[in-house]
Amino acid sequence: MNTTPSPRSTPQRSLRQCLCDMAALLYREGHVLETVSIPDRGLDARALRRLSAADRDWSRYQRTLEGSGAATYNDQQRLVLTDLGRELLFSMFGAGAADSCA
Repeated sequence: MNTTPSPRSTPQRSLRQCLCDMAALLYREGHVLETVSIPDRGLDARALRRLSAADRDWSRYQRTLEGSGAATYNDQQRLVLTDLGRELLFSMFGAGAADSCA
């Protein structure tokens, strides 16, 4: 039996780990998941600076989310999850966390 992960599963596993780590950091810093999962909300520049100051890995999480297409900036220039990011968040934490039905 081949136990080597397929090339397609490795990036998704890494993205899921990044989302999990991001969720934990958001919680520790007083945010809720809806902050990034609702397209009209998001993290503004000030919040992003605070997250970066709170955890040296935040910039890596942000780069991974943006680079994978799981996060982008909304019209208000706030970081939010895309449909892909919300779907992965939903599969990991449940419908309430990702607000994927909105």
